[in-house]
Amino acid sequence: MSDAQLILVASGLLAAGVLASLLAGRLRVPGLLLFLAVGMAIGTDGAGWIDFADYELARTVGVVALVLILFEGGLAAGWDEIRPVLPGGLSLAIGGTIATALITGFAAAWLLDLPLLQGLLLGSIVSTTDSAAVFSVLRGSSLRRRLARTLEAESGLNDPVAILLVLGFIEWIRTPGYGIADMAGLFAAQMVVGALVGLAIGAVAAAGFRRLPVTTSALYPVGSLAAAGLAFGVADAAGGSGFLAVYLAGLVLGSGRIPARATVKDFHAGLAWISQLALFVTLGLLVFPSRLGDVAVEGLVLAAILMLVARPAATFIATRIGRYKPRETALLGWAGLRGAVPIVLATFPVIDGVAQGELFFDLVFLIVLTSTVFQATTVEPLARLLRVTSSEPALEPGVAEVGTLRRLGGELLEFPVSESDVIAGQVIHGLALPREAIVSIIERGDEPLLPRGSTRIEAGDRLYILVRDVVRTDVERLFERWRKGPLAQPAPATGPIRSHPAPFRVGPWDPADGDPGNPRSVAGVPVVALLRVRHSTPGVLAQLEDRRFAATDPRIAAVGDSRHLFDYCRSRIQRAATEEEQAWWQEVAGAISQRSVL
Repeated sequence: MSDAQLILVASGLLAAGVLASLLAGRLRVPGLLLFLAVGMAIGTDGAGWIDFADYELARTVGVVALVLILFEGGLAAGWDEIRPVLPGGLSLAIGGTIATALITGFAAAWLLDLPLLQGLLLGSIVSTTDSAAVFSVLRGSSLRRRLARTLEAESGLNDPVAILLVLGFIEWIRTPGYGIADMAGLFAAQMVVGALVGLAIGAVAAAGFRRLPVTTSALYPVGSLAAAGLAFGVADAAGGSGFLAVYLAGLVLGSGRIPARATVKDFHAGLAWISQLALFVTLGLLVFPSRLGDVAVEGLVLAAILMLVARPAATFIATRIGRYKPRETALLGWAGLRGAVPIVLATFPVIDGVAQGELFFDLVFLIVLTSTVFQATTVEPLARLLRVTSSEPALEPGVAEVGTLRRLGGELLEFPVSESDVIAGQVIHGLALPREAIVSIIERGDEPLLPRGSTRIEAGDRLYILVRDVVRTDVERLFERWRKGPLAQPAPATGPIRSHPAPFRVGPWDPADGDPGNPRSVAGVPVVALLRVRHSTPGVLAQLEDRRFAATDPRIAAVGDSRHLFDYCRSRIQRAATEEEQAWWQEVAGAISQRSVL
């Protein structure tokens, strides 16, 4: 392919991945199924567009993808979320994974007439749950938070355990004299070194984020990506588990009070999504559907043993720690979803020359496919049947993004305060902000401050101003006065003061005056100030150039002095058809009666 063709294919796959994710969300199944289907459809045994059988390249893609996925999983989890369920999560991740591997391994050795070590190797490959599959089911689920967090912790922590079991059994099969003591030593060294490296690099990265003078927030995702790579590489070079290190580094960094935290999390969420897509499509390319019929019966039986015997039994043993109720244990036993990780691990025996390695790969693919189809689609109904759901979503709602604010008609503006700025030393109340703008938070050093009107601004502060679209331009023009002064708003030019009461009129809205929710003029008289703005329906209380007031809605405009307009508001309150309409005219009447608008 030419460069242009490669870019076209990659872009097409990304677009297909977006559509597949949306479809998977509607079907309540992990996107894994659809991504794998794409790979199978375009692979050697499908349409033949891509001839691919490179297990080593697939493993490399898998390792890189797992590093990025695990790091994002740690970032998203956060220590505060994991800590309450850490004993149960660790017990499931270590004890539950080992028990699942042993039970499934003995069953595989008996069913397939394999040597015991090869059976245990196959059991170890399918023993781990998959964080991407678990998250796809929890997203939008009403499962109790404690159970959701337990599954979340397990799926992030059990990957290193399963990987070590697979590597240990492969070494045991290939190396004469290698035994259980050697495997236990490998396991202990990998876990301890990996944990220490991951915690240390996570802490160093969090401290660096807070202290280094980064000039743009775009550099923070670059630094976090470097932290992920360092955690994996240093741990692996030191003889530890790089996968455990990268997850813990993400957990520490995500739990720290770092600048641009939302930016970093959003970046890695997108990167993890692309990694999953690339990984699943690559693994799909390795699948030869024509071979699956030869192992269909054995694969389905092993999948049934894993789902109905091994996982529930291992969960029952592991949840003796954590005080889980029988109904909760039953749900945890069924919600151990398999995904991409077992398929990646299935490439290890093929590459290392273990006998019947390709058979293992086909069996693992069938087991993962069966688990995804049956378990992922039934977790939520089973949770309701067992009465382990709640009125809250299973996953914590995310922080509102700037894109969400824009969709709602708002914007978040940022203003860094320097020593030469006029507003340094002033209080919030003196900033002359319009009513449709508010200083929502002040960043002072490492501390976020929730400002009040009396809060004094200091040099070095960073102000975050939440504004509506209708006043964004006005606020941005105001920034220049904050820099150079004067802070006081120049008095608008007005007409001569009338010695007699201003006439009062009510008439239909004139489109020539513009938008009734942000008018340039009312009844032909220019608007000098918007005093109140109605949010649900276009409408304002405005002061006009001739010192009269105007109250508008989409159909009419009322113009007059304060006394006449107050009387009009009272009549509108009595005739209001909805509570919202009544509240609006009460707000206008109150503003006029208190003369706060004059």
